Amino acid sequence: MSEVEMGAILVISSHVVRGTVGNRAAVFALESLGHPVWAVPTVILPWHPGHGRATRVVIGAGEFDALVDDLIGAPWRGEIKAVLSGYIGEAAQASSIARLVRALRAENPEIVYLCDPVCGDEGGLYVPLATAEAIRDELLPLASIATPNRFELAWLAGAPLETNAAIMDAALSLGPSRMLVTSAVAMMAGSTGNLYLSGRTALLAEHRQVPNPPNGTGDLVAAVFLSRLLEGLSEERALQLATASVFEIVARSAKRGADELTLEQDAASLATPMAMVQMRRLVHPAAKRTR
Repeated sequence: MSEVEMGAILVISSHVVRGTVGNRAAVFALESLGHPVWAVPTVILPWHPGHGRATRVVIGAGEFDALVDDLIGAPWRGEIKAVLSGYIGEAAQASSIARLVRALRAENPEIVYLCDPVCGDEGGLYVPLATAEAIRDELLPLASIATPNRFELAWLAGAPLETNAAIMDAALSLGPSRMLVTSAVAMMAGSTGNLYLSGRTALLAEHRQVPNPPNGTGDLVAAVFLSRLLEGLSEERALQLATASVFEIVARSAKRGADELTLEQDAASLATPMAMVQMRRLVHPAAKRTR
């Protein structure tokens, strides 16, 4: 598939000087898989804050909104076929991103918008409450696809999610027609899973859990899964390949003792992953209700 046929993907997330999280992970993955990418930073950091104190330079609301104005008026905006948003630096950026998505869709209703609602993990929210609420209230309703982790989904839905049945019910309650939930409940011991829900399809992709994985896995899953869908693959095949790619890269990065995903050494794992992934079909909640 040529670059023109695939179209450009507009990626909006954090930028780190050192490391492979946020835009550094998503842009590398998407370009490696053949997509032209437009990249917008929401915040600039020297490294992931998990490595220690990090100066945080947020793109202010006025400047961010002006940048969005430029993108909406850009003569090349027709190149954009999909938008992916991840970590946002402050609540006001959500309104600007929503305005951008609506403007692009006004010209091309087929624009795919993937919202990765980056706001927390098992330790709780790591963004201000107002930012998490803005993601929930302004971005998720516009999303074609959402990719929360289980803990983000629990906060967004306001319910504990201890089972995959609860995860699926929460995913349906939030509204996006397609949702990929990472850190789902695996059926095999020592494993973790990605649960995908759409229409009447419910899929679980499981793989062995890697202890203390580097940061950036969520950013990578979102980007690779989006790429595979835009490539025209079936949802099941897209989920399988995205899960295998990320697992393979995480496992190899951990084996090297790296504190970041070693994407530059593992680009082949993006295109042709070899890792084994256990695929399962789950009973969709809608199927239960029609019995």
